[in-house]
Amino acid sequence: MAYFVNATTLWLRASNGKAMKRRDFIVFLGGTTLVWPCVSRAQSPPIVIGFLGGQATPPPGDAQGNSLMQGFRNYGLIQGRDFIFEPRFTGGEDDRFPELARELARLKARVILVNTPAAALAAQSLDPPIPVVMTLMNDPVGAGLVSSLAHPGHHTTGTANLNEDLTPKILEFIGEILPNLTKVAILHNPLNPTHAPILTNLRAKTEGTRITLTPLALKPRDNLANLFSTITVEKPDAIQLLGDPAIGDLRFQLATLAKAQKLPLFSTSSIVTDAGGLLSYGGPVNKMLSRMGYYVKRILDGANAGDLPVEQPTEVILVINLKTAKAIGIEISPTLLARADQVIE
Repeated sequence: MAYFVNATTLWLRASNGKAMKRRDFIVFLGGTTLVWPCVSRAQSPPIVIGFLGGQATPPPGDAQGNSLMQGFRNYGLIQGRDFIFEPRFTGGEDDRFPELARELARLKARVILVNTPAAALAAQSLDPPIPVVMTLMNDPVGAGLVSSLAHPGHHTTGTANLNEDLTPKILEFIGEILPNLTKVAILHNPLNPTHAPILTNLRAKTEGTRITLTPLALKPRDNLANLFSTITVEKPDAIQLLGDPAIGDLRFQLATLAKAQKLPLFSTSSIVTDAGGLLSYGGPVNKMLSRMGYYVKRILDGANAGDLPVEQPTEVILVINLKTAKAIGIEISPTLLARADQVIE
């Protein structure tokens, strides 16, 4: 199954079914841009799309928020005309999710987007149920959020990020860059239930090798200065950051402190490398966020969320921050640079 398809293909599929029955109309702008506004929706009040995020409230115009909104526009959903966006953020305080989910239910949200297991569970517990769409979720099957990727059930669908598979691959990149590697500090969020099995996989990967893993718990509101005091004592060769929205909020501070100690920072998310990390290997964050428009449109058109397969990225992006490498005195081989999809200079 293709993960991303162009707008023309999407319309052609729709025109064989519901779109023609509803007599939607098509406007071509400049011969390339395709829009198919639904007449009945344009004449109705905008619906509410909710969002439960584990991070702090993003700044206006952040790239991830822009990608999400662009995804809605790609599928003919215009903010203000067709929907009102109601985001709620906890800044890592997961115990707030149930009340925030109930708040979105009182606002009559038609769909709730979520980006952490705790947010998903809170949204899934609402009665009557509201469709749930996951964004870049760590191992949703292993976390018990869906029954399977092909048949998710639980009035839930969305995208998974492959972090359970890609995180061990990061260790290979660390070893390639640091041939004398012996110790890696693993920063994880103890409140994220998907991190424990990922840590288990990492330990299995290093069993019988000279590499020692040092897991260090990092809660969203922890004092990073204290954490890096511990890192100074542990003396790791590198730091690997496990994927988590709340920890991702700390990426600029983490990158700054890591560079100050001449430590390379690795992650599965390109937003960490953009912030000053050395290397990331993971799915295309912004493309995956824009995919939310597809799911929301399908659900608003009558699809059962639990019947829509959960998608995983079909492309994985290797990003290397050469500027950071030079700042901390690390040489990146021409061979590895040639493999990179993006080099930040």
